[in-house]
Amino acid sequence: MNKFDSSTKPLMWFMALLLTAFMAGCGGGGGGGVVNNPPPSAPGTGTGAGTGGHGPAPVNLKSIIGAGTPTSPTYAILAKTGISTTGTTAVTGDLGISPAAATYIQGFSLTLNSTGCYSTTTLVTGNVFAADYNTGSCTTPTLLTAAVGDMQTAYTDAAGRPADFTEVGAGNIGGMTLPAGTYKWGSSVLIPTDVTLSGGANDVWIFQIAGGITQASGAKVILAGGALPKNIFWQSADVVSIGTTAHMEGVILAQTAITLNTGATANSRLLAQSAVTLQANTVTQPAP
Repeated sequence: MNKFDSSTKPLMWFMALLLTAFMAGCGGGGGGGVVNNPPPSAPGTGTGAGTGGHGPAPVNLKSIIGAGTPTSPTYAILAKTGISTTGTTAVTGDLGISPAAATYIQGFSLTLNSTGCYSTTTLVTGNVFAADYNTGSCTTPTLLTAAVGDMQTAYTDAAGRPADFTEVGAGNIGGMTLPAGTYKWGSSVLIPTDVTLSGGANDVWIFQIAGGITQASGAKVILAGGALPKNIFWQSADVVSIGTTAHMEGVILAQTAITLNTGATANSRLLAQSAVTLQANTVTQPAP
């Protein structure tokens, strides 16, 4: 009888399984693969976390999501210094800019409403609000001040959540399938090819990015298993650039600028602490 076979094979199998589990938990290198679910303590249990959902509690956007009326906007795009478009853009949801004035909303051919409280345009299914729309009893400046403050608070909240995964793919998440959780990177994130977010309707993703986001032309963020864009939060400290004909899903909280290149689409809220630049894009705000 071979003593080596009988005494060491179980140990060797155990060590192999342990090594496999360890390597899987470390994430991939941008070449595809599935990132394992976070530990049992990770499912969100905070206020607003969906029943049975995994990941953190959602980031509260507060006054950014209203009723979609002139006195209660719901912003698909909110920026502080400028919103511009070239080509035929289609936005579903309201636009807002503050503290910059309406002259910094360019390319939309705005028509000021008779109340002087908001504008309309054929490019937006919704209303357009600016900090200098302050005729008569308009509440527009006050509404925008609250929304911009809530945008900054939401950014800080998202950036401060404890991470379930760190440095997945060294920042290259192309080809990966990512479960719900909080992901943290100390640099920029690249999406060179399709990335899939797989989870249920109550699952939540927060991506904490110390640099920017660069999504390649044609690359898509794909939702699977019932995941919803309202529960996905991309917190980016630098420029977010969505490539030509690419597709993005989720709320973007950018400390600087957001750019959608020609033909890119997004089921998103674009919330920028500087400017949003569009180039013949379709932007649809997530259902609340």
